Amino acid sequence: MRAGFVLNEVRIGLRRNLSMAVSVVLVTMVSLFFFGAGLLVQSQVESLKGYWYDRVQVSVFLCGEVSAVELCPDGEVTQAQRDAIRAELETGALAPDVERVYYESKQEAYERFIEGFSDSAVTDNVTADLLPESFRVDLVDPTQYDRIAVGLAGAAGVEQVRDDHEILDPLFSALDAATYVALVLAALMLVCAVLLVSTTIRLTAFSRRREIGIMRLVGASRLIIQLPFVLEGLITTVLGAALASVALWALVDQGLGRLGGRDQLTVRLIDTGDVLQHLPYLFGLAALLAVLASLVSIRRWLRV
Repeated sequence: MRAGFVLNEVRIGLRRNLSMAVSVVLVTMVSLFFFGAGLLVQSQVESLKGYWYDRVQVSVFLCGEVSAVELCPDGEVTQAQRDAIRAELETGALAPDVERVYYESKQEAYERFIEGFSDSAVTDNVTADLLPESFRVDLVDPTQYDRIAVGLAGAAGVEQVRDDHEILDPLFSALDAATYVALVLAALMLVCAVLLVSTTIRLTAFSRRREIGIMRLVGASRLIIQLPFVLEGLITTVLGAALASVALWALVDQGLGRLGGRDQLTVRLIDTGDVLQHLPYLFGLAALLAVLASLVSIRRWLRV
């Protein structure tokens, strides 16, 4: 009996405020879509960071014949200086941070340069003598790249210490900013969804205020009175979460899914498995918003 009464009240409430209910569904869908997109972007950024940071190398460029005087006042690096730098990296104070050290001669640097710019005319003006020799350093913890630069600052024979973070950090900063923008937009849309749910519940409660008053006078419990309104909000927000989930799944499956299938891509892209992993957050947030908004909106009508 009570279940039939509650379900009938839910049906009446949704029918009377159908346009508002549809608005709640759509706004909830958009807000949770942005929220889910923000979570997925963050997952992709973390995946990219893990992929590229594991491949970060620190390049210790040695002084050469064409090095600037202010960087290399002693001129071209000597064999003794070269050995001292290698020893500092392999067995010295910097050794705990170093996983592996590669030496790259001028000829090897030239061959790598030619391979990388084989389609450019710039290779016609470059010779091996113009390129510096270097040590390529793989780190135990790629995030501690600056310790190598500090440790070799001012060392004899070192012209410059550079690392791939100079290129990667701005990229990841931009991706992080995009994530924050998506989450801020999602937060604003969630506020709109809460306000719409509250307004819908208030309108429904106002139209049935006499029935609510009678129920309170005859001793109906707060749970029986509140439950239809909570279920109305829950149905609309859960429908919005379901639509947002479908939109996210289609975006990842039909967009990134096609890119991820290309053989030339070595970076892992997010897939539908990541979408499924974040679905509990979407539906949980939708349910929480609905319950809180409904309970707050109906509170004033429960006073006898």
